Amino acid sequence: MKRILLVLSSFALLTAARADGIVSKTQARIFDTRVFIKAPGQKAYACFTRRYDADHLARHPKQKVSAMQLLVTAEIPPGEREMTYSFRLGVNYRDRPGDFDSSGSCEHARVNDAGSEIRYNCPVDCEGGGIDIAMSRDDRSAIVRLTRITVWQRDNKPDAEAGDALVAGADDKIFRIDRSDVADCAGLVTDRKELAAIRHK
Repeated sequence: MKRILLVLSSFALLTAARADGIVSKTQARIFDTRVFIKAPGQKAYACFTRRYDADHLARHPKQKVSAMQLLVTAEIPPGEREMTYSFRLGVNYRDRPGDFDSSGSCEHARVNDAGSEIRYNCPVDCEGGGIDIAMSRDDRSAIVRLTRITVWQRDNKPDAEAGDALVAGADDKIFRIDRSDVADCAGLVTDRKELAAIRHK
């Protein structure tokens, strides 16, 4: 019942969103709760993962991605009052070995251009493209949309020469990836203190 009320409240607030895409603080709080299951507080994580099986890949022969992980973080930095958001994205390809990562900051929740969905817009620095993050209706999956995003092979130092781009093709524009335990996204974290915090969530 609580989930139904949350979805209905979110829909009602969405219809009142401004034409320029900016949402109210109440709308933003509701969207945060949908992403992180509860109000983020001082710091919160949400993990989403998916490994595409052979049947899915056979039905989508042009899809380059064979697996995807997404870690979304919300936190109020020390000495600050405003919530900040960031993402880390892990990608595996069907036709090349290795783990590939990308990361960046996210803007506060906004309504997309069509005015029908609230999303985080998450760019990558240095014109590295980025992703939009929305939620499925049941809040069990993240909907990731991209046009282009720069990725780096994991454990390699990110630089302009090492970067590669995942470009949206016929089957790589929209990904539905399922909510998972935060520990399942531990491979995306390099900071030891943060890694310890995630593993104890």
